Amino acid sequence: MKIICIGRNYVKHIEELNSDRPDEPVIFLKPDSSILRKNRPFFIPDFSNDLHHEVELVLKIDRLGKNISQKFAHRYYSSIGLGIDFTARDLQNKLKDKGLPWEKSKAFDFSAAISNDFIPLEELNTNNIRFRLDINGETRQTGESSHMIFPFDELIEHISKFFTLKTGDLIYTGTPAGVGPVKINDRLEGFIEDRKMFDFFIK
Repeated sequence: MKIICIGRNYVKHIEELNSDRPDEPVIFLKPDSSILRKNRPFFIPDFSNDLHHEVELVLKIDRLGKNISQKFAHRYYSSIGLGIDFTARDLQNKLKDKGLPWEKSKAFDFSAAISNDFIPLEELNTNNIRFRLDINGETRQTGESSHMIFPFDELIEHISKFFTLKTGDLIYTGTPAGVGPVKINDRLEGFIEDRKMFDFFIK
């Protein structure tokens, strides 16, 4: 199982980080050791003093595929989950300034929180899936899938040109605006529509 993540997929998030709008999906990977499941607490690593939350819709791949055409991409996933791409922003900025890869700031252990459940597509309005992240009862991020620069099927077409997709692979599809730091004892609750998908603490 691999974790494929998409960066810069919402215009307002690009603007808040003063980044350039991409011409094609920005892809990076996380190892399976980055998965954080079952609402276990997230422990802030000692190598970062600026650890950020980035809530994202997550696709779970259902079948093997390579060079998938966009018109057939919907056959390769049937449910949507919710996750957080935790980012050591201070470390990421330092690496970016040196022109180095981001992995140490994005792919460290337990940096990919994931919901226990995935919602079948037939239970959602796939034209516009709404999601949000609440921290300590206050909404910090809200997103709508219709605001993606590169929608689900286009992502699958692009990704599968470079990586064979396998059953169980996860695609984190990008975060909307509102990213920011987390601190010890914060409570993070994530929702797709009105359904709670995860609920855990920062330690």
